[in-house]
Amino acid sequence: MSEGAHASAGHHGHGQMDIHGQQDTFHHFLLFALWGCVLMMQSVGLLTFAFAMGLGWWAGLAVYVAVGLGVGLLAKMGGAWWATLIATTILLGVGGLIISLVL
Repeated sequence: MSEGAHASAGHHGHGQMDIHGQQDTFHHFLLFALWGCVLMMQSVGLLTFAFAMGLGWWAGLAVYVAVGLGVGLLAKMGGAWWATLIATTILLGVGGLIISLVL
């Protein structure tokens, strides 16, 4: 390494670097991972109760909502989570209603 590289590396003290950007990125990555995992758990619960266990769409939707509420409260999720939970519940409920009327 050249003399200049050593001099500039020694210029900064240990723990002096601004890492707010990295912290924000990691925080958002964790939120994305949490949302993805919870939505997958909800979907698996819905489909398992509705089809694999044969309890029907409404029982599966109840599990979907229960998992969403539980994780939302435990993880202290923000308003975007609650809006997503409400919107997906309404869409799944309307879809279930339409299918039950057609069949």
